[in-house]
Amino acid sequence: MKSIWNQTCQIPGRNSLPGNLDTEIAVIGGGLAGILTAFYLTMEGRQVIVLEASSTGSGQTSGTTAKITSQHGLIYQKLLTDLGETAAKLYARSNQEAVADYEQLISSRRISCSFEKKPAFLYTMDQPDAIHLETLAARRAGIPALEVTETSLPFSVKRAVRFPDQACFQPLKFLEALSSSVTVFEHTPVTSVKDHVLSTPHGQVTARKIVFACHYPFPLIPGYFFLRMYQDQSYVVALEGAPALDGMYLGIDPDGLSLRQADPWLLLGGQGRRVGIQKPDPYGALDSRARQLFPGAKTALKWSAQDCVTLDSLPYIGRFSRRKPDWYVATGFGKWGMTLSMVSARMLTDLICGQQSPYESLYSPSRFRLRPSAPRLAVHGAESAKGLIKGMANGVMRCPHMGCRLTWNAAESTWDCPCHGSRFDRLGRLITGPAQISCRRHRLIP
Repeated sequence: MKSIWNQTCQIPGRNSLPGNLDTEIAVIGGGLAGILTAFYLTMEGRQVIVLEASSTGSGQTSGTTAKITSQHGLIYQKLLTDLGETAAKLYARSNQEAVADYEQLISSRRISCSFEKKPAFLYTMDQPDAIHLETLAARRAGIPALEVTETSLPFSVKRAVRFPDQACFQPLKFLEALSSSVTVFEHTPVTSVKDHVLSTPHGQVTARKIVFACHYPFPLIPGYFFLRMYQDQSYVVALEGAPALDGMYLGIDPDGLSLRQADPWLLLGGQGRRVGIQKPDPYGALDSRARQLFPGAKTALKWSAQDCVTLDSLPYIGRFSRRKPDWYVATGFGKWGMTLSMVSARMLTDLICGQQSPYESLYSPSRFRLRPSAPRLAVHGAESAKGLIKGMANGVMRCPHMGCRLTWNAAESTWDCPCHGSRFDRLGRLITGPAQISCRRHRLIP
């Protein structure tokens, strides 16, 4: 199912890798994080290539709601509680800088991508105290957050917090413009990486530095990301004929909605769940909410997005592992990949070019913080163990990544892995990783 971004932008194709190649830096992944990183490294005079398994922007970048914001749910109160005020300030500063970096880049390069400055709101129907605490935490982190009770939503809210000077855009048009300055080889999946050599079906690439910007890094060891992340799926419908909203909205309640204007559509998102755990008819549920909230509006398009979620809610950005000093990674963005892609690109460019980043410790992929990680570690570990045990049975569809049993996703006619989020079509052909190959056993129906 294609998004509105696919409907309004088709990025011109690129050739595949022509054969064996030597380069200074190889970036795996042609989504927003990979292209931005390659762009900034190229601007620093580095020799960079991007290896993309499919086509530029065809992965999670095309499924986003494209909010560029430092407002990431109830993150600042959590950071203050778990890591302290310094960490909260660093997180706020890095994301606020990312919003400004987008604005500067789009302006200086005159990129036509429907970029708009808009406020971002968190709202609640049931948890006003949580909003109040988040407002106070955001202010302590350095964000001029404002608590309000009136919004342009078509329903009353108990309380909301407003972040000024946030933004949104058309991500594929931005990516199209930016990728024109970068060397990209499409339809060139990286099948393995050993030290400085990347293997693909079209030849080997030898690189002094390697960046994994492929959504979910596929090497199992080192890094052990399969133990430290899971994937969450959320759904979006694009509505025609709905009244315009003055900002971007996200509800914090269990049935909270994500809303933003993307003229002529209104994007309505929700129904999030861990990949592999099914919800009955998520698109139908969103359509039902749309009819209640916006009578007369019609669903024009629908699609889903996947997000890698870390145990402590912070992304992994930096050196892949102490054992691989020339490997770098950007992953675990949660639902905030647009902003954190820019954070990643700036950070990785600094690190690869031998400069220090003030955010290196906060986002370090080598970190392990037991207190903020423990709740998700228990749940994630239990779900992964359950999938692995079920995968031991004979005659079931198993994920080639680690052998977990796949579950059937009726909403999108896909086989989904509940352990780490790989997805396959009804014939078992790979859609998205961390698996790198299709299933050996094919079925026509679930």
